[in-house]
Amino acid sequence: MIAALMVATLSASAQNEVGQFTLKPMVGINLSNITNYNGKIRVGLAAGVEAEYGITETFGVSGGVLYSMEGCKNKDNSDFKTNLDYINVPILANAYLFKGFAVKVGVQPGFLVKAKEKFTNGGNSVDNDIKDACNKVQLSIPIGLSYEYADFVFDARYNWGLTNTFKNDNSDKKSHNSVFMFTLGYKFAL
Repeated sequence: MIAALMVATLSASAQNEVGQFTLKPMVGINLSNITNYNGKIRVGLAAGVEAEYGITETFGVSGGVLYSMEGCKNKDNSDFKTNLDYINVPILANAYLFKGFAVKVGVQPGFLVKAKEKFTNGGNSVDNDIKDACNKVQLSIPIGLSYEYADFVFDARYNWGLTNTFKNDNSDKKSHNSVFMFTLGYKFAL
């Protein structure tokens, strides 16, 4: 009962306005990997825009379009990289726990726009297009936190990949995208 009262007190000062529509351009970095693929972290760009509608003072829904550079580097050979770029469409439920602080969860379809393997062979850089070997659509579950201060929003998310990254992945352990995303955005009302 005490915990419920504390949450209610915190929620009373939430920063979401009922019926308000906001837009948030954002840019940041991804730290991505592909599970079960002998990979290590690839650092890439995340950039786009999200729109949010305030349903209550403590709850809103948002949708967006983000360009997301994902993939991985090879553990054994750092010159070998798998670069997968997507247009992601996050659809999120945003729960405002107290002023400026939100917990986010949702679903995110992603559409493959570029897939290349890059490596160095005898001093020469080689680019192989692997788009035909990859699934064109991915589905992930974004889970995250955000903090807003003076209309600037810092957002940290983990995108848990659900679908196979590669078409002919017949192994027992499937390969999925695994992405930590950190962005800074500017939120303004329309």
